[in-house]
Amino acid sequence: MDLFKKICFKSLVILAVSVGLFSCRKDPQPIPEEIVKVLPPDPDGLIKGFYLVNEGNMNMNKASLDYMNFETGYYHRNIYNRANPEVVKGLGDVGNDIAIYGSKMYVVVNISNKVEVLDVKTGKRIKQINIINCRYVTFHKGKAYVSAYLGRVGDPTAPNGIVAQIDTISLAEERRVEVGRQPEEMAIVGEKLYVANSGGYSPKNYERTVSVIDLNSFLVVKNIDVAINLHRLKADKYGDLYVTSRGNYYDIPSKLFVIDTQTDKVKKTFNVGVSNLCIDEDTAYFYSTEWSFNTGTNTITYGMLDVRNEVILNQRFITDGTEKNIAIPYGIAVNRFTKEVYVTDAHDYVSPGMLYCFDRSGKKRWSVRTGDIPAHFAFVYR
Repeated sequence: MDLFKKICFKSLVILAVSVGLFSCRKDPQPIPEEIVKVLPPDPDGLIKGFYLVNEGNMNMNKASLDYMNFETGYYHRNIYNRANPEVVKGLGDVGNDIAIYGSKMYVVVNISNKVEVLDVKTGKRIKQINIINCRYVTFHKGKAYVSAYLGRVGDPTAPNGIVAQIDTISLAEERRVEVGRQPEEMAIVGEKLYVANSGGYSPKNYERTVSVIDLNSFLVVKNIDVAINLHRLKADKYGDLYVTSRGNYYDIPSKLFVIDTQTDKVKKTFNVGVSNLCIDEDTAYFYSTEWSFNTGTNTITYGMLDVRNEVILNQRFITDGTEKNIAIPYGIAVNRFTKEVYVTDAHDYVSPGMLYCFDRSGKKRWSVRTGDIPAHFAFVYR
């Protein structure tokens, strides 16, 4: 979750509803499951469905887990509480990532300092792994890797962050390695793990490197200088990494950089704002909600990029004008079989969001209401 933009955007809304918010924080109530018909059933499709983590409002234990079931055509809001009624505070405080590996699903719950390991079929908790201020998760050869800020939220004196290695059978943490301050997304290419360091708790002293970890020794072997306040990190099939810089929200804009993992050097810079992106085959789909303290507004853009030739494309993945109805794009995913693009809308950050599905021509196919701040996807394949 990009705390800095969110805090700025929410400030007026929070002042207006502060009484209601504080009463909720004293007595958080579990959100009941809701089921909505969205599509005709497709019991033989190559994808069974996908999970969507809603981050939820900070300090309110409103993170939630939704499931779009393609087999039945129903969208299930908040399946976690139904599957785990014994967990008093539900999924927890700020769901920051989700991924599936084998029969298990890993949900990173940032402010609750935990990774929830769930059964993919049922959503039932298998184990809770405690990691302070955890952020993102990825996998390689039977191991899960979790980035974590460590330290108290927003503390400029917080220590360097870490990447923790967890065995996916025993679900025990095996080792950890120190990286930069406030590490974010990770990607694995070959036997190297790359993690983007942000330094976001110290705006006047942002980090500007991607740490390179050798997975055999589990040591940092290099730090690649890129740009300030890094966040997203995605690998394409050609051995390149796409890493985003959020800039400083004043006079240094957001940009997108390409790292060649053969040389571990930046080889190209795109002067476009990118808040989030996903890569499918040769195409990267991205959007930007670039906040400016100077204007007090977000600049919202959408785009596509050819990762094979490393050029921005003229085409758009939303062609019917629906983007005008999306207040704050906050999550993005692509169905690798149908090429449908899914975009979430965080709306005002304090009320339920929306999920939109666009077909390969860019026209809206369907939409559905989600939990608060819908953000992260995990597909369930047949």
